[in-house]
Amino acid sequence: MGKFVIKTVKTGIKFDLKAGNGEVIATSEVYTSEGACKNGIESVRKNAVAAKLEDQTVENYETVTNPKFEMYTDKAGEYRFRLKARNGEIIATSEGYKAKASCLNGIESVRKNAPDANVVEE
Repeated sequence: MGKFVIKTVKTGIKFDLKAGNGEVIATSEVYTSEGACKNGIESVRKNAVAAKLEDQTVENYETVTNPKFEMYTDKAGEYRFRLKARNGEIIATSEGYKAKASCLNGIESVRKNAPDANVVEE
């Protein structure tokens, strides 16, 4: 089972969503308070399941409404995704993936793990 790991960094508090195997599958922005970070976690729980996929790696891709996972390629040519809430705010981002299939697996892993993930503090 996945877990949200809350940790304090120099500039505030953030979370990582980790899969059952311990791999980080999504990361949050840095929040100013633990309460805001926990609200971010709840937003990911709620939005991950309902989110549609917008594949920005294909030409003339179809724009979908929020909440959504946006899959795109970064400057290094790696595949990444970001999860946007209903209000359009980015609530979680991924690492870079070499293969598109791996990025899609990451999105599915967030959908699967986020709703029931435990919250732990590091």
